[in-house]
Amino acid sequence: MKIEIWSDIMCPFCYIGKRQLETALAEFPSDEFEIEWKSFQLDPTITPQSGKDVLTFLAERKGISVEQSIEMHKGVTERAKSVGLDYHFDKAVISNSLTSHRIIQLAKNKKLGDAMEEIFFKAYFTEGRDLNDPETLTELAVKAGLDSNEVKEVIENENLYLDDVHSDIHEANQIGVQGVPFFVFDRKYAVSGAQPVEAFVNTIKEGLK
Repeated sequence: MKIEIWSDIMCPFCYIGKRQLETALAEFPSDEFEIEWKSFQLDPTITPQSGKDVLTFLAERKGISVEQSIEMHKGVTERAKSVGLDYHFDKAVISNSLTSHRIIQLAKNKKLGDAMEEIFFKAYFTEGRDLNDPETLTELAVKAGLDSNEVKEVIENENLYLDDVHSDIHEANQIGVQGVPFFVFDRKYAVSGAQPVEAFVNTIKEGLK
C-alpha cells in the first residue's frame, strides 16, 4: 500500500498525525507500506521575525491576544504529549518552510524522506532550532543521511527542487486538499487531519481488502 502525506513541517498537527499513522501501521506488521511525503505550505508568505516568538506572531495573525494564543497552544501541546511528543512553542523560531521542503524533496530521492521529516519536525517543535539558518539545515540534513555538499547546493540554489515543491502543492489543490496533514491511501481513500489511530487502522483495513 502506498500512503501519500501532504504536510508542512511548521504544522503541529502534521507531526501528531505522523505519530498516529505510525501507531496504526504497527498493527499491520506483515504488510508493506510505501510512505511518500508531499510538500505543502500553510503560509508561503512567512518571513523570519527577529525577536518575535511564535505565540505572539500567531496571535497577531489570528487577531487574538497573546494570552489567548498561549491558551490555544497549551491544548495542542497536551495533544502532542498524548502521542509522546514534547512541544515547546515558546522556543520555536518563525521561519518559511520552503527551503526545508526543497531539502525534503532531495531526501525523497534518496529514500530518506521520512527520516528528514522526523528530524525537521523535532527540530522545530521540540528543540527550537532555527530552520532559517543554512548551517542548521545542513547539520539536520546530514543527520538524516544526506550528503552535506548536496544539501548546501540546494540551500544556495533556490531553484533546485522548487518545481517538485510546487508540483506537490498544485496536486493538493487539484484533489481538493483544504489543510494538512492529508493522507491518501493507494489513491482510493483519504484521511484529513490528525485523526485518532482507529481512523487510520480502519482506513488501512479497508484499503487492504
